Amino acid sequence: MRILIVEDDMIIAANISLQLSKLGYEVTGIETKAEEAIHHALETKPDLILMDIQLKGKSNGIDAAHEIHKVLDIPIIYLTANEDDSTFQKAKNTHPFAFISKPFNKQNLERTIALVEERIKETPKEEAEENSFHESHEDRIFIRNQNKLIKVMLDDIIWVEAERNYCKIITSQQDYLIVSPLNKLCEKIDPKRFVRIHRSYMVNFSKLEAVTETHVELKGKILPIGKQYKEDLFRLVNKV
Repeated sequence: MRILIVEDDMIIAANISLQLSKLGYEVTGIETKAEEAIHHALETKPDLILMDIQLKGKSNGIDAAHEIHKVLDIPIIYLTANEDDSTFQKAKNTHPFAFISKPFNKQNLERTIALVEERIKETPKEEAEENSFHESHEDRIFIRNQNKLIKVMLDDIIWVEAERNYCKIITSQQDYLIVSPLNKLCEKIDPKRFVRIHRSYMVNFSKLEAVTETHVELKGKILPIGKQYKEDLFRLVNKV
């Protein structure tokens, strides 16, 4: 599991990073400010964020969580030395998976993350265990569900989102969670219709409503643009 650490005390952050690495987790980075944490999260899309509530600068960890959740539904564990009711209620509104009070010990950190990891794993498995990608045609794909093939028209697909070993296909009618890496799905779907904009996102080019230097907008959703995909996306935009 890939974890982002947001903590303005570098000694604490380095200690957490070392502990997580020993436990087998991948640390995507350490950020000390809300603005940098938001950018990092949108760019690398970690599986989990350890978020200190009190950060240096104008914005705190709660502000960062709100901004991240406008784009990505990344689970958050708050690290806090401030336990007043007002702060707790504000943090609670961002729907965190857990709180860890400072100072905390190694066992507390390890157990909390392990419990959250189990919660993260459970949901997609339950939803997608019977769904798998079957085949594609010029204007449609078929998803196998038990003994039935479900037809999904390509024109109905708005975007596709990677969730570890799964893909969530977002359509105008409903969402489908299937067992398939995004790379495999990209190979099967018409590249003239769909464009990869991020390691975690592929979008239906015809559904794009706005494109900026950092993100795209479609159907009221904002999705980040990854640096390595930016050139190909803008090449297509300039052809229109």
